[in-house]
Amino acid sequence: MDPVAHWERVYSTKPSNEVSWFQARPTRSLEFLGDVNGGAERRIIDVGGGDSSFADEVVEHRLGSITVLDLSASALARAKARLGTRASEVDWIEGDVTRTRLGVDAYDVWHDRAVFHFLTSPDDRARYVATAAEAVRPSGTLIVATFAADGPTRCSGLDVARYDEAGLAREFDSSFILVRGLGDVHRTPSGAEQRFTYVVLRRR
Repeated sequence: MDPVAHWERVYSTKPSNEVSWFQARPTRSLEFLGDVNGGAERRIIDVGGGDSSFADEVVEHRLGSITVLDLSASALARAKARLGTRASEVDWIEGDVTRTRLGVDAYDVWHDRAVFHFLTSPDDRARYVATAAEAVRPSGTLIVATFAADGPTRCSGLDVARYDEAGLAREFDSSFILVRGLGDVHRTPSGAEQRFTYVVLRRR
C-alpha cells in the first residue's frame, strides 16, 4: 500500500470536518504548548499537521514560528487555502517524517497528534525517533498523541499501534525523558468516542 496515495484519497474525498480526527480547536495540544517556554520565539513543527487547525492557532495567537509536515499535498493545500494570505507565515513540507531530514536542533517543540500510531513497523518507529532526536534541540519538547491501549485498532482503513503512557514514553526513551502524560477522549464528528494517550517528553 502506497501511504501517499492512501492519504491523497482520504483528503480528496472527505471534507475537513468529516474526517474522524477533526477538531474545531486542538485544545489539549494548545494546553501542552502553553507549558513550554519561549512564546513567539519558539520554533515548532507539527508532524502530520496536514489540514489541522493547530497551525492556525499558532499563527493567530503568535505562539511561535511553525512548520507543518505532511505526506498529503491535498491536506497541505486545504490548510494553505484556509489560512489565505497568512499561509506565508508557515513553512510547509510535503514529505514522510520517517524519510525526511529536518535539520539538527531545528525545533524547540515537536507536535504530533496522530501520526506515530500509524507506524506499525519497528523500523519506521526507530526512524521516526531518530528524526525527532536530531531535529529537536537538547531540552526541547516532544508532544505526541496516539490511540490509547483501549482505543481503536484501525483508523482510515489502516491498522494502528496503541499505547498507554508508559509504553509510549518507552518508544522514545533513548533520547527523551517523560515529563507528563495523560489520557484523553476525542469525540469524532459522527459522535463516536476515541481514547487517546498524550505524552510530553523532554530531549535529553
